[in-house]
Amino acid sequence: MAMWHNQQIFSDEKDRKQKLKRFINFYNTVKLHKAISGKTPYEFLEDYFNHEV
Repeated sequence: MAMWHNQQIFSDEKDRKQKLKRFINFYNTVKLHKAISGKTPYEFLEDYFNHEV
């Protein structure tokens, strides 16, 4: 996977932080991960703490 921050252009520090927050949210709540059975990290943790893993 290409490094996300190397593909972005930021206008300033505020812009960088805002885009990073959006990426982290996407990565943890939308993007499916093969290593955890095609779930998002959020779904995996939710299942784990509900003893479904």
